Amino acid sequence: MTTSPDHVDSREDLAAFVRALHRSHTEEGHSWENADLASFLEALAAWIDDADGWYNNAARNLPAGGDWSFFARALRAATTYE
Repeated sequence: MTTSPDHVDSREDLAAFVRALHRSHTEEGHSWENADLASFLEALAAWIDDADGWYNNAARNLPAGGDWSFFARALRAATTYE
């Protein structure tokens, strides 16, 4: 995947990042640890729960002002959006 999460600074960047994830899964999803939707979503939830640990290990601060509801709405909308 060519896009880094560190370069996602806008809604457009986020959409491009998700598209890059989709391409990665299409091309090499067999090598992903969490290649099916159920394990991907479980890993996503687990990572969100432990994000402070990742940020601490990376010597970064967990962003305090993120719009968590935007991401939640996007995930929910993807269950029905065409």
